[in-house]
Amino acid sequence: MTSGHTSAIPSFAGLYVILDPSVRPDRPLMEVLNAAAGGGARIFQYRNKTASLKEAFAEAGPLRQQARDLKVLFLVNDRCDLALALDADGVHLGQTDLPYPKARQILGRHKYIGLSTHSDGQVREADLLRPDYIGFGPIFTPVSKIDHDPVVGLAGLKRARVLTSLPIFAIGGVQVEHVRSLIDAGANGIAVISAVCGAPDITAATSQFTGQMI
Repeated sequence: MTSGHTSAIPSFAGLYVILDPSVRPDRPLMEVLNAAAGGGARIFQYRNKTASLKEAFAEAGPLRQQARDLKVLFLVNDRCDLALALDADGVHLGQTDLPYPKARQILGRHKYIGLSTHSDGQVREADLLRPDYIGFGPIFTPVSKIDHDPVVGLAGLKRARVLTSLPIFAIGGVQVEHVRSLIDAGANGIAVISAVCGAPDITAATSQFTGQMI
């Protein structure tokens, strides 16, 4: 099943920032969005695992509008209903979320769908489904997750690259000093949470990441 977009497909590469209020509860997500976009990030995902749908809609609504004004991609974690309500650019699905074919049916052909993968077998399955991109990891031990999947390392990323032609975002404990080795191992981009959201200077931290990807 293909996504069948008729509009111009963005480049699923570069830095992908996950906006999660649990990382720095004292720091407004709007501040993170603006500062990271200023540093060159062009893909953002809203993720709030504890908010009700009503709370998430209220929190993410202004972020979605700002992302549109900044001309950056805005995706929603897990929730197809929230993505539709916000008119987000798409959704990112985990392995325990709605199956990709059903999400595609709900969202239609013009929204983007990413899929988390953590093993060779999941990468193979994703390759058959053909989402717009996959996240693969954790490459290193995540800072923001305690109950994470087994660490796959650079060797796992190299194996994943051979298994699919889909764009791959490496995720999990990634710091700026890892970027070049991840790109060399086959990643099209890097997904980060704490390394940007928790940085003392978000724009500077983002610029360091994006500068390594040129």
